[in-house]
Amino acid sequence: METAAPKKKRCCESIRDFFTSAKFLIYMGHALSTWGDRMWNFAVAVFLVELYGNSLLLTAVYGLVVAGSVLLLGANIGNWVDRNPRLKVAQTSLLVQNSCVILCGVLLMLVFHFKGQLVELYNGWILTTCYILVITIANIANLASTATSITIQRDWVVVVAGQDSSRLADMNATVRIIDQLTNILAPMLVGQIMAFGSHFIGCGFISGWNLCSMCFEYALLWKVYQKTPALAVKAGQKEQELKQLSPQRDCENNETPEDSSQPLMNEVSVTNASDSPKQPSCCDQVSKPLHTFKAGWVAYYNQNIFFAGMSLAFLYMTVLGFDCITTGYAYTQGLNGSILSLLMGASAISGICGTVAFTWVRKKCGLIRTGFISGTAQLCCLMLCVVSVFAPGSPFDLSVSPFQDLYTHLMGEQTLPVAEHSLTDALSRNATTAPPAQELPPLQSYMSVSLLFAGVIAARVGLWSFDLTVTQLIQENVMESERGVINGVQNSMNYLLDLLHFIMVILAPNPEAFGLLVIISVSFVAMGHIMYFRFAFKSLGSRLFLCCSAEQKVEMDNSPSLPTTV
Repeated sequence: METAAPKKKRCCESIRDFFTSAKFLIYMGHALSTWGDRMWNFAVAVFLVELYGNSLLLTAVYGLVVAGSVLLLGANIGNWVDRNPRLKVAQTSLLVQNSCVILCGVLLMLVFHFKGQLVELYNGWILTTCYILVITIANIANLASTATSITIQRDWVVVVAGQDSSRLADMNATVRIIDQLTNILAPMLVGQIMAFGSHFIGCGFISGWNLCSMCFEYALLWKVYQKTPALAVKAGQKEQELKQLSPQRDCENNETPEDSSQPLMNEVSVTNASDSPKQPSCCDQVSKPLHTFKAGWVAYYNQNIFFAGMSLAFLYMTVLGFDCITTGYAYTQGLNGSILSLLMGASAISGICGTVAFTWVRKKCGLIRTGFISGTAQLCCLMLCVVSVFAPGSPFDLSVSPFQDLYTHLMGEQTLPVAEHSLTDALSRNATTAPPAQELPPLQSYMSVSLLFAGVIAARVGLWSFDLTVTQLIQENVMESERGVINGVQNSMNYLLDLLHFIMVILAPNPEAFGLLVIISVSFVAMGHIMYFRFAFKSLGSRLFLCCSAEQKVEMDNSPSLPTTV
């Protein structure tokens, strides 16, 4: 009994220490932030569809504005993160994001309540102005969310983890599991509120949630900052200790790791500092964001993990995900909402398995090999999607022009029978939950759509494991002074490829052409993984294919001819 009491006391102290640690507080803040983001991202698309008469026009415009803004401003947002104190960046982006969501929610409540009167005022121009304000404010909220994601997930997590690569991997995996869970549960909650209440109540609930969440997140950020003194010190105030991914390559170029990793963004700031006595002109102020944009992309290109980052961006050029495109295609193939919800749940479970597998494989094989294994697993699973294109029940038909539906809409002609059920029509029905104008013909076989979703769900294991691999490679191999701008450019690349995949669907919206989109998507995923294989082989050489035990891996990690992150 005497020994049991101290053990119980130590156990209670360990539990208390965990729940008050900086790591747990970051998890809590991220969960609150992500929950609000997922609710808002789901609800704003539904609100815009409802406001514009069950049309996807406003939703499409909003998606285009968001993607274009991050594409153009990603480097500048990252540079702002790098140039300012961590606490100021986190608090400012948090306040701007939540304030914009609250303001947007209140504005939507007014529009829903007074829509009848607004339509009659000035021939509807007041209502159109409200639409523009909603999209603009929501876009500002998304930009602030991007800044929050960069500073917390790409910077604070690295500092809290310290120099412990295993701890960093565990934190990244936990953060990604939180993302997976909130991505499923948050839309379910707000969807039920809007279904049993109204869109007006939904707007009010989201605004109230963000108001309360903002206060809690602000307090959590302050606690984390107090518990982690290293957060108060940024690059420029201390010497950078950068882990170089390929030191042998630097030696071949007669460069030391420190010489080869000098941040280009710092060179720009040094140049500007030399001109500080002279007051900047108006043209200099206007052109500064353009210089930052160019310098950020050049710095990204010169990173030793450039091909790894590009490989991740290429995975966004795909229709093989549980987004509105795949959902629309599933509706044209006769799958109802109940089956799709089950498939989305299976996809989330598969993604969580991928995050767990990442931590296990990384400990056994090293970080770079984990990406190689994950990429190979994802490609193998996606082969099922390629097979589904030619399987029984597939609507794939090359005799039907993939641009036929686009041409008929542009020329103002009557839609031909074969283009009667396009993906855009299915998306409209899915977004509005209205019954279709005409029932789809029964399918002869569900083998094709079954193989498609089996491949998509199975590939999530490799996808999320690969995503975590590239994320940690960027965290460990980018200098602290460039961490924000490099991740900002990475976000821009992701949005660019994501935007291209939507353009691809607009050009070929018919179900008969979806098989072609699947083949193109798998091709882009394959090209992305080829880039990563090139990066991995250049980093490890023939050792990439060498399987090793834990003891052998430790010895190889200490070898001067190998990267420090392996």
